[in-house]
Amino acid sequence: MMDNRYLIDFYSHYDEDSRLRLPHGTVEFLTTMHYIGKYLSPGSRVLEIGAGTGRYSHALAQQGYTVDAVELVEHNIEVFRAHTQPQEKVRVVQGNALDLSAFPDGTYDITLLLGPLYHLYTKRDKQQALREALRVTKPGGIVFAAYVISDGCLLDEGFHRGNIDVRAYIRDGLLDAETFAATSQPKDLFELVRKEDIDKLMADFPVTRLHYVASDGCALFMREAVDQMDEAAFALYLKYHFATCERPDLAGVTSHALDIFQK
Repeated sequence: MMDNRYLIDFYSHYDEDSRLRLPHGTVEFLTTMHYIGKYLSPGSRVLEIGAGTGRYSHALAQQGYTVDAVELVEHNIEVFRAHTQPQEKVRVVQGNALDLSAFPDGTYDITLLLGPLYHLYTKRDKQQALREALRVTKPGGIVFAAYVISDGCLLDEGFHRGNIDVRAYIRDGLLDAETFAATSQPKDLFELVRKEDIDKLMADFPVTRLHYVASDGCALFMREAVDQMDEAAFALYLKYHFATCERPDLAGVTSHALDIFQK
Protein backbone atom coordinates (compact mmCIF):
# COMPACT_ATOMS: atom_id res chain seq x y z
CA MET A 1 0.00 0.00 0.00
CA MET A 2 1.15 3.52 -0.63
CA ASP A 3 2.65 5.64 2.14
CA ASN A 4 0.65 8.89 2.14
CA ARG A 5 2.76 10.94 4.56
CA TYR A 6 5.13 12.45 2.00
CA LEU A 7 2.36 12.94 -0.54
CA ILE A 8 0.03 14.78 1.85
CA ASP A 9 2.83 17.02 3.11
CA PHE A 10 3.93 17.92 -0.42
CA TYR A 11 0.50 18.75 -1.82
CA SER A 12 -0.53 20.62 1.31
CA HIS A 13 2.11 23.21 0.42
CA TYR A 14 2.31 22.96 -3.40
CA ASP A 15 0.47 25.34 -5.73
CA GLU A 16 -0.75 22.91 -8.39
CA ASP A 17 -3.08 25.49 -9.97
CA SER A 18 -0.22 27.81 -10.81
CA ARG A 19 1.81 25.02 -12.41
CA LEU A 20 -0.94 24.30 -14.93
CA ARG A 21 -1.54 27.99 -15.68
CA LEU A 22 1.99 29.00 -16.64
CA PRO A 23 2.41 28.77 -20.44
CA HIS A 24 4.75 25.78 -20.29
CA GLY A 25 2.39 24.00 -17.87
CA THR A 26 -0.60 24.89 -20.01
CA VAL A 27 0.79 22.63 -22.73
CA GLU A 28 0.10 19.56 -20.58
CA PHE A 29 -3.36 20.86 -19.60
CA LEU A 30 -4.37 21.77 -23.16
CA THR A 31 -3.07 18.46 -24.50
CA THR A 32 -5.01 16.44 -21.95
CA MET A 33 -8.18 18.46 -22.56
CA HIS A 34 -7.68 18.07 -26.32
CA TYR A 35 -7.72 14.29 -26.03
CA ILE A 36 -10.55 14.21 -23.49
CA GLY A 37 -12.58 16.26 -25.96
CA LYS A 38 -12.23 13.53 -28.57
CA TYR A 39 -14.30 11.15 -26.44
CA LEU A 40 -16.86 13.41 -24.77
CA SER A 41 -20.44 13.27 -25.97
CA PRO A 42 -23.62 14.94 -24.70
CA GLY A 43 -24.48 13.55 -21.29
CA SER A 44 -21.05 12.03 -20.62
CA ARG A 45 -20.33 11.30 -16.97
CA VAL A 46 -16.77 11.83 -15.81
CA LEU A 47 -14.86 10.60 -12.77
CA GLU A 48 -11.54 12.22 -11.87
CA ILE A 49 -9.43 10.15 -9.48
CA GLY A 50 -6.77 12.19 -7.68
CA ALA A 51 -8.37 15.43 -8.77
CA GLY A 52 -6.01 17.76 -6.92
CA THR A 53 -7.51 21.23 -6.74
CA GLY A 54 -9.89 20.45 -9.61
CA ARG A 55 -8.32 22.05 -12.68
CA TYR A 56 -9.71 19.38 -14.99
CA SER A 57 -12.90 18.69 -13.06
CA HIS A 58 -13.93 22.33 -13.06
CA ALA A 59 -13.03 22.80 -16.73
CA LEU A 60 -15.27 19.87 -17.69
CA ALA A 61 -18.08 20.87 -15.34
CA GLN A 62 -18.03 24.36 -16.83
CA GLN A 63 -18.64 22.74 -20.22
CA GLY A 64 -21.80 21.21 -18.79
CA TYR A 65 -20.63 17.68 -17.97
CA THR A 66 -21.45 15.89 -14.73
CA VAL A 67 -18.21 15.28 -12.85
CA ASP A 68 -17.44 13.29 -9.72
CA ALA A 69 -14.02 13.70 -8.17
CA VAL A 70 -11.93 11.84 -5.60
CA GLU A 71 -9.00 13.48 -3.84
CA LEU A 72 -6.77 12.31 -1.00
CA VAL A 73 -5.39 15.61 0.36
CA GLU A 74 -7.76 17.69 2.49
CA HIS A 75 -6.02 20.95 1.52
CA ASN A 76 -6.68 20.23 -2.16
CA ILE A 77 -10.32 19.44 -1.42
CA GLU A 78 -10.73 22.81 0.31
CA VAL A 79 -9.30 24.61 -2.73
CA PHE A 80 -11.42 22.48 -5.07
CA ARG A 81 -14.62 23.43 -3.24
CA ALA A 82 -13.65 27.10 -3.06
CA HIS A 83 -13.28 27.13 -6.87
CA THR A 84 -16.64 25.48 -7.53
CA GLN A 85 -19.09 27.73 -9.34
CA PRO A 86 -22.85 27.54 -8.68
CA GLN A 87 -23.71 26.20 -12.14
CA GLU A 88 -21.19 23.36 -12.05
CA LYS A 89 -22.48 19.80 -11.67
CA VAL A 90 -19.43 18.62 -9.77
CA ARG A 91 -18.78 17.02 -6.39
CA VAL A 92 -15.59 15.97 -4.65
CA VAL A 93 -15.11 13.37 -1.91
CA GLN A 94 -12.05 12.30 0.01
CA GLY A 95 -10.57 8.96 -0.93
CA ASN A 96 -7.70 7.28 -2.71
CA ALA A 97 -7.19 5.54 -6.00
CA LEU A 98 -6.74 2.07 -4.51
CA ASP A 99 -10.26 1.85 -3.09
CA LEU A 100 -13.19 3.31 -5.03
CA SER A 101 -15.76 1.11 -3.29
CA ALA A 102 -18.02 4.16 -2.85
CA PHE A 103 -18.53 4.16 -6.62
CA PRO A 104 -20.54 1.45 -8.42
CA ASP A 105 -19.34 -0.62 -11.34
CA GLY A 106 -19.73 0.66 -14.88
CA THR A 107 -20.86 4.18 -14.07
CA TYR A 108 -18.61 6.58 -16.00
CA ASP A 109 -18.06 7.26 -19.68
CA ILE A 110 -14.64 8.78 -19.01
CA THR A 111 -12.37 8.10 -16.05
CA LEU A 112 -9.34 10.29 -15.39
CA LEU A 113 -6.39 8.90 -13.46
CA LEU A 114 -4.14 11.91 -13.94
CA GLY A 115 -2.11 11.94 -10.73
CA PRO A 116 -2.25 8.80 -8.59
CA LEU A 117 0.17 6.77 -10.71
CA TYR A 118 2.80 9.44 -10.03
CA HIS A 119 2.85 8.23 -6.42
CA LEU A 120 2.42 4.45 -6.53
CA TYR A 121 5.65 2.49 -6.32
CA THR A 122 4.76 -1.18 -6.77
CA LYS A 123 3.22 -3.06 -9.67
CA ARG A 124 0.55 -4.35 -7.30
CA ASP A 125 -0.59 -0.87 -6.27
CA LYS A 126 -0.44 0.53 -9.79
CA GLN A 127 -2.52 -2.32 -11.15
CA GLN A 128 -4.99 -1.98 -8.27
CA ALA A 129 -5.50 1.70 -9.15
CA LEU A 130 -5.94 0.82 -12.82
CA ARG A 131 -8.28 -2.05 -11.94
CA GLU A 132 -10.47 0.25 -9.86
CA ALA A 133 -10.52 2.88 -12.60
CA LEU A 134 -11.61 0.26 -15.11
CA ARG A 135 -14.21 -1.20 -12.77
CA VAL A 136 -16.11 2.07 -12.42
CA THR A 137 -15.90 2.79 -16.16
CA LYS A 138 -18.69 1.72 -18.49
CA PRO A 139 -17.99 -1.01 -21.07
CA GLY A 140 -16.60 0.86 -24.05
CA GLY A 141 -15.66 3.80 -21.84
CA ILE A 142 -12.29 5.55 -21.90
CA VAL A 143 -9.62 5.73 -19.19
CA PHE A 144 -6.86 8.35 -19.16
CA ALA A 145 -3.79 7.39 -17.10
CA ALA A 146 -0.91 9.84 -16.61
CA TYR A 147 2.70 9.04 -15.72
CA VAL A 148 5.92 10.91 -14.92
CA ILE A 149 8.57 9.88 -17.45
CA SER A 150 12.08 9.36 -16.14
CA ASP A 151 14.17 10.43 -19.13
CA GLY A 152 12.33 13.70 -19.68
CA CYS A 153 12.74 14.56 -16.00
CA LEU A 154 16.38 13.50 -15.94
CA LEU A 155 17.23 15.58 -18.99
CA ASP A 156 15.37 18.64 -17.67
CA GLU A 157 15.83 18.59 -13.89
CA GLY A 158 19.16 16.74 -13.95
CA PHE A 159 21.46 17.49 -16.85
CA HIS A 160 19.80 20.78 -17.86
CA ARG A 161 18.96 22.53 -14.58
CA GLY A 162 21.01 20.66 -11.99
CA ASN A 163 18.05 20.33 -9.62
CA ILE A 164 18.76 16.60 -9.59
CA ASP A 165 22.28 15.48 -8.71
CA VAL A 166 22.68 12.67 -11.25
CA ARG A 167 25.88 11.33 -9.67
CA ALA A 168 24.24 11.21 -6.25
CA TYR A 169 21.17 9.48 -7.68
CA ILE A 170 23.43 6.79 -9.17
CA ARG A 171 25.41 6.49 -5.93
CA ASP A 172 22.21 6.12 -3.88
CA GLY A 173 20.73 3.53 -6.21
CA LEU A 174 17.96 5.75 -7.57
CA LEU A 175 19.39 5.50 -11.10
CA ASP A 176 20.97 2.45 -12.70
CA ALA A 177 24.58 3.32 -13.54
CA GLU A 178 24.37 1.69 -17.00
CA THR A 179 20.78 2.10 -18.21
CA PHE A 180 19.80 5.20 -16.16
CA ALA A 181 16.47 3.53 -15.35
CA ALA A 182 14.97 5.06 -12.20
CA THR A 183 13.89 3.46 -8.92
CA SER A 184 11.64 5.41 -6.56
CA GLN A 185 10.29 5.10 -3.03
CA PRO A 186 7.56 7.08 -1.23
CA LYS A 187 10.12 9.50 0.25
CA ASP A 188 11.20 10.34 -3.32
CA LEU A 189 7.57 11.35 -3.97
CA PHE A 190 7.43 10.78 -7.73
CA GLU A 191 7.57 7.39 -9.42
CA LEU A 192 9.59 7.78 -12.62
CA VAL A 193 8.90 5.30 -15.42
CA ARG A 194 9.56 4.64 -19.09
CA LYS A 195 7.12 3.57 -21.76
CA GLU A 196 8.31 -0.03 -21.57
CA ASP A 197 7.33 -0.03 -17.88
CA ILE A 198 3.85 1.17 -18.78
CA ASP A 199 3.55 -1.46 -21.51
CA LYS A 200 4.43 -4.21 -19.01
CA LEU A 201 1.97 -2.80 -16.49
CA MET A 202 -0.87 -2.78 -19.02
CA ALA A 203 -0.14 -6.21 -20.51
CA ASP A 204 -2.41 -7.90 -17.94
CA PHE A 205 -5.47 -5.80 -18.80
CA PRO A 206 -7.91 -6.62 -21.63
CA VAL A 207 -8.07 -3.07 -22.97
CA THR A 208 -7.40 -1.35 -26.27
CA ARG A 209 -4.82 1.42 -26.29
CA LEU A 210 -6.12 4.37 -28.30
CA HIS A 211 -3.28 6.85 -27.82
CA TYR A 212 0.06 7.13 -26.05
CA VAL A 213 0.79 10.85 -25.80
CA ALA A 214 3.83 12.89 -24.78
CA SER A 215 1.54 15.28 -22.96
CA ASP A 216 4.01 18.11 -22.40
CA GLY A 217 6.66 17.10 -24.93
CA CYS A 218 9.69 19.38 -24.56
CA ALA A 219 7.72 22.20 -22.92
CA LEU A 220 9.34 21.78 -19.49
CA PHE A 221 12.82 21.38 -20.90
CA MET A 222 12.43 24.66 -22.83
CA ARG A 223 10.05 26.35 -20.37
CA GLU A 224 11.79 29.74 -20.45
CA ALA A 225 11.42 29.93 -24.23
CA VAL A 226 7.79 28.78 -24.11
CA ASP A 227 6.91 31.27 -21.38
CA GLN A 228 8.34 34.13 -23.47
CA MET A 229 6.39 33.30 -26.62
CA ASP A 230 3.80 35.77 -27.80
CA GLU A 231 0.30 34.53 -28.59
CA ALA A 232 1.03 33.74 -32.24
CA ALA A 233 4.27 31.90 -31.49
CA PHE A 234 2.64 29.89 -28.71
CA ALA A 235 -0.24 28.91 -31.02
CA LEU A 236 2.29 27.73 -33.61
CA TYR A 237 4.20 25.79 -30.95
CA LEU A 238 0.98 24.08 -29.84
CA LYS A 239 0.19 23.18 -33.45
CA TYR A 240 3.62 21.57 -33.72
CA HIS A 241 3.17 19.80 -30.39
CA PHE A 242 -0.24 18.35 -31.31
CA ALA A 243 1.20 17.18 -34.63
CA THR A 244 4.09 15.33 -32.98
CA CYS A 245 3.00 14.31 -29.46
CA GLU A 246 2.16 10.72 -30.49
CA ARG A 247 5.38 10.14 -32.43
CA PRO A 248 7.19 7.14 -30.88
CA ASP A 249 10.61 8.67 -31.52
CA LEU A 250 9.74 11.64 -29.28
CA ALA A 251 7.89 9.76 -26.53
CA GLY A 252 10.88 9.45 -24.19
CA VAL A 253 11.81 13.10 -23.90
CA THR A 254 8.53 14.25 -22.37
CA SER A 255 8.22 14.79 -18.63
CA HIS A 256 4.61 13.53 -18.53
CA ALA A 257 2.86 10.94 -20.66
CA LEU A 258 -0.80 10.06 -21.12
CA ASP A 259 -1.93 6.50 -21.79
CA ILE A 260 -5.47 6.49 -23.20
CA PHE A 261 -7.29 3.18 -23.48
CA GLN A 262 -10.78 1.75 -23.93
CA LYS A 263 -12.45 -0.75 -21.63
